[in-house]
Amino acid sequence: QVRERLKQQVVEMREKFPGFRPGLAILQVGNRDDSNLYINMKLKAAAEIGISANHIKLPNTATEADVLKCIASLNGDPAVHGFIVQLPLDSDKPINTEKITNAVAPEKDVDGLSSINAGKLSRGDLGDCFIPCTPKGCMELIRQTGIQVAGKRAVVVGRSKIVGAPMHDLLLWNHATVTTCHSKTSTLADEVGKADILVVAAGKAEMVKGEWIKPGAIVIDCGINHVPDSTKASGKRVVGDVAYSTAKEKASYITPVPGGVGPMTVAMLMQSTVESAQRFLEKFQPGKWNIQYNQLTLKMPVPSDIEISQSYIPKPIDQVAREVGLLPDEVELYGQTKAKVHLSALKRLKNQPDGKYIVVTGITPTPLGEGKSTTTVGLVQALGAHLHQNVFACVRQPSQGPTFGIKGGAAGGGYCQVIPMEEFNLHLTGDIHAITAANNLVAAAVDARIFHELTQTDQALYKRLVPSDNGVRKFSDIQIRRLQKLGINKTDPMALTKEEVNLFVRLDIDPGTITWQRVLDTNDRFLRKITIGQSPTEQGFSRTAQFDITVSSEIMAVLALSDGLDDMKKRLGRMVVASNKKGEPVTTDDLGVTGALAVLMKDAVKPNLMQTLEGTPVFVHAGPFANIAHGNSSVLADKIALKLVGKDGFVVTEAGFGADIGMEKFFNIKCRYSGLRPHVVVLVATVRALKMHGGGPAVTAGVPLPKEYMEENLQLLAKGCSNLNKQIQNARMFGVPVVVAVNAFKTDTKAEMALVVQQAKEAGAFDAVVCTHWAEGGKGAVALAQAVQRASQTPSNFRFLYDVKLPVIDKIRIIAQQIYGASDIELLPEAQEKVALYTKQGFGNLPICMAKTHLSLSHDPEQKGAPTGFILPIRDIRASVGAGFLYPLVGTV
Repeated sequence: QVRERLKQQVVEMREKFPGFRPGLAILQVGNRDDSNLYINMKLKAAAEIGISANHIKLPNTATEADVLKCIASLNGDPAVHGFIVQLPLDSDKPINTEKITNAVAPEKDVDGLSSINAGKLSRGDLGDCFIPCTPKGCMELIRQTGIQVAGKRAVVVGRSKIVGAPMHDLLLWNHATVTTCHSKTSTLADEVGKADILVVAAGKAEMVKGEWIKPGAIVIDCGINHVPDSTKASGKRVVGDVAYSTAKEKASYITPVPGGVGPMTVAMLMQSTVESAQRFLEKFQPGKWNIQYNQLTLKMPVPSDIEISQSYIPKPIDQVAREVGLLPDEVELYGQTKAKVHLSALKRLKNQPDGKYIVVTGITPTPLGEGKSTTTVGLVQALGAHLHQNVFACVRQPSQGPTFGIKGGAAGGGYCQVIPMEEFNLHLTGDIHAITAANNLVAAAVDARIFHELTQTDQALYKRLVPSDNGVRKFSDIQIRRLQKLGINKTDPMALTKEEVNLFVRLDIDPGTITWQRVLDTNDRFLRKITIGQSPTEQGFSRTAQFDITVSSEIMAVLALSDGLDDMKKRLGRMVVASNKKGEPVTTDDLGVTGALAVLMKDAVKPNLMQTLEGTPVFVHAGPFANIAHGNSSVLADKIALKLVGKDGFVVTEAGFGADIGMEKFFNIKCRYSGLRPHVVVLVATVRALKMHGGGPAVTAGVPLPKEYMEENLQLLAKGCSNLNKQIQNARMFGVPVVVAVNAFKTDTKAEMALVVQQAKEAGAFDAVVCTHWAEGGKGAVALAQAVQRASQTPSNFRFLYDVKLPVIDKIRIIAQQIYGASDIELLPEAQEKVALYTKQGFGNLPICMAKTHLSLSHDPEQKGAPTGFILPIRDIRASVGAGFLYPLVGTV
């Protein structure tokens, strides 16, 4: 009856919440036969009822730490509603059973063995605890008799934590008068004879005699004992703690052994699991996070960003991880405020539907920036803390150079920030330092290889590359790949001919073609051009080189576009560092450093988890430049976030610079490689920037704004809206609806903001909304969030701008004409040579990543508004083969 009732309850749950199933986990240590028998009974019952049961088996060599680690993982798994540890623990190592049972989360402790559940039972909190399954089953059997428990005299024989003690409490709180007896009770027969209800759980075969029992008593026998029986094939039979044959003559009801309490215990385990699942559904709507939001205390005037950031205490980051559905073993804490998320989370969630994908971009900005990061944070705070949607922000990690320069940090601003901003803007978890180390390892390998090839014989190089280990030489996997690339299908180092050894050891790098530079995460102008190799040990092999800033390294672009560790390793191996003297590309795989790079980057590939001021989650991961690279945070962060938010949630990511650069690359490069399809573009505009595009005076960082930007000027503003209109057209070209966010400054008038909203709608925006999130936090972006929600429900007919199979020049021309407004392009001689070289080398089918000024739609930063009819000059083209794009350098200087 119990199983049938539970089966129906599970059906009703699944009808109400499609895809939901109560989850039971059974943790076993060792391989005891009796434990296996009991577990199989439980698994069979779960399958019959419709409960998803998971049997986790640890070997008998498992330590206490191993068991506790497994328990912590199950405690954090939202798909597990009931969780039992099968006792006894069959381990060779000493394990404290009480410590183990108390480690199970009380809300999942369907065996009712934790001290918390036992304490609640002992004080009568029956509606707020789990009762051990055997006593619970005994009570169910007593109720089935129809006899009232209240006022009856009950005797419990046995005082174990599993049966006797909780049975006493259960009968007591059901208003029976209870006596507990045990092995030291001298008047056991007399006490048993007084019982209207008798529960025996002493573990001693047939110790309670039939003649002791009060006529008409209810007898519940929980004992399972083996006694010799020559008539049985096994030589033994199972009996209870009560002498059944004589007791049944006096009892009104009695449970047989076997077949009485045992099946009911299993049924009660199932019932407790279903009850736990029901409690879960009452507290948590499937797909909806149970998240604690922070209440902002707004001040006017708005304090500095650092004052605001430091005035709020972030939630512990492990709490944020739990709130969004990450498991404990998927989170690697870096202190209290940041953590790395393991890629195993993506594998676990692979069947979860993705949420809505929103990209924040902007009009062509002033040098001051127009608040894309602030708008990104404000939008997620509005969607989460105010509209109670599952929402993640995915943003780039800032470079140390701009942070310490005039631009400052990138955590947002005002009451829309990622906190703590100091952690966000500085070292974070060391990803940029890992890229610096990996990049400079490649640079060192390039110059060392050139030096050794110039100073060593083929045989000496061969001994260095394939050293003897106890007289045995062996090719590594990466060396086998190089041999195959050379057309040498041999695996024995001793089998190579002299000619093959020469091909293998000599990369023959042409120093004039080296494109790989050293990097540093600081803007150090005196390293922009240097001479290396001046030490006497380098024997005069010096050359001119340079340092770039770390975030411009191709390894950063690789990190941002990889969809896993294996993919990252392949991309790292494909990176081209130079050409040889035959004009063929030389890769990091040829250098033999791919494995070393992957080791240096193994932690950097994991996204970093942080939070906003209002407590919504943020992934901070990767920070490629938005000019020579694609200017977007990582594919991995977006993919994990889209799974975590679920089908009704939102992931908001930001594209660097204006829509003509960051958004175009987001669509044509990032979306092409990730396979993700965006639902809405949020285009950030400011009155200040539009006035500049209308012909206003220059805006310079660190200099007070001219009066034209402080006073109402509708004519100037209307003229500047040409840039807004063009960027709206650019977004709609990809088939995605556009919502314009007018980021309001205190100097903007109502008439000016109304004009921008009107112009945006007339230009084809789905909606345009004035936002005050900088001063008001998420509250100031609620209207924007609602517009984004509405836009996300409309059909998105996303399409790429060009086919990658087109010739390189055609792809560049399409971007120049359709996105920038150019009439045509002009390739300077060096660029023409590179088109021919990259096409010959097999890189012509890569997407295009234009390196252009962000201060104009054209190549000239002085041309504001929406210029047309200009010729776009391409002075050079370079390749980021590992990342997967060609980047033309736009302009003449």
